[in-house]
Amino acid sequence: MKVVIATQNKGKIEGAKKALQEYFENVDIQGISVESNVPEQPVDEQIYLGAKNRVRNLKEYCKNNNINADLYLAVESGITNLLGRWMITNISVIEDNEGFESYGTSPSFPVPDRLVEDIINSNLSEVMDKVFEKDEERHNNGGGIQLLSKNKISRIDLTKLSFLMALVKYINKEKWN
Repeated sequence: MKVVIATQNKGKIEGAKKALQEYFENVDIQGISVESNVPEQPVDEQIYLGAKNRVRNLKEYCKNNNINADLYLAVESGITNLLGRWMITNISVIEDNEGFESYGTSPSFPVPDRLVEDIINSNLSEVMDKVFEKDEERHNNGGGIQLLSKNKISRIDLTKLSFLMALVKYINKEKWN
């Protein structure tokens, strides 16, 4: 199965690959960086919109560069207050060649109220660099959640879970048609 994902972040690619390997054999995944067309720090509905835009831009990029794939993936991380508390969450979008879209979210983690405005006005990564020392491993694979969970959960884990939730609809698409 040929898959393209709208990122070159190794942790996100690995998380997506692990999710896909739960259901499919011979997963070949390629990361391609494309724009989300939302602010650098997506808030609330912008999180889904960013992932959706990345899939659309990824499909366009692949079409223009003669790249064939079975699935097109994107994951967007953002801050949300849609449930009445500020949290960081990931939303994954999967789309196939027929335009069937599936989506899912990762577990979310709370954000201290005192940091919300700083995160919205810059981004989570910059705020994490201020709260913790700048850490290249966090930037590449572990993510802020690795520090916050004391190495129990990584960006790879959150990405995998987000794509597993998106795969629920995809692997049962006959129930949605």
